[in-house]
Amino acid sequence: MQGQNWIPTAAVLGTTAGLLALDPIEAHYFRNTSSFHGFNNIFTGNATVVGTIVAPASLYVIGLVRKDSKMERTALLAGEAVADAEILTTVLKDATKRVRPAAFPAQGNFYDSWFESSGSFLRGNGSFPSGHTIAAFSVATVVARRYGNHRWVPYVAYGMAAIVGFSRLSLSAHFTSDVFMGGALGYSISRFAVLQQ
Repeated sequence: MQGQNWIPTAAVLGTTAGLLALDPIEAHYFRNTSSFHGFNNIFTGNATVVGTIVAPASLYVIGLVRKDSKMERTALLAGEAVADAEILTTVLKDATKRVRPAAFPAQGNFYDSWFESSGSFLRGNGSFPSGHTIAAFSVATVVARRYGNHRWVPYVAYGMAAIVGFSRLSLSAHFTSDVFMGGALGYSISRFAVLQQ
């Protein structure tokens, strides 16, 4: 089974490469549409951060009240996953220094986005990968895998994480490849590092 790990890795890298080619088209679309104005007013950057923090915190409090050790443990694992995800995100953002779509002029050259972002070291100012998405998928994966016996839980967990990812596109905060890689890394960190499955 270990020899098969290259297949999903190659699929993620290949998909990311394909999305990189489409990033300028998608970024131009989201910069020039007002279709998602109402959605963007609800799923702001701050709102999605709060939601990603509130989810495991709520699980922990509910677990304490109900004396449910599985729920408490799930919350702690989700917190660990987010911490791991944020460390990786900061390193990758600082290494790639990708400019966010919103930082380009309206008719800017979206093809030239790498190694351009300014900012202090260890601030994670770049665009690649999406920090909101990696955190959301980290939490979603822990919850979905620990409570997968309830058929609806994975759908809700990953659905909410996908909404967070989409909000990063509609707000022109990230390119599609940033969001896709954030989701893939968040899933991988939780499943293979935190849960070790």
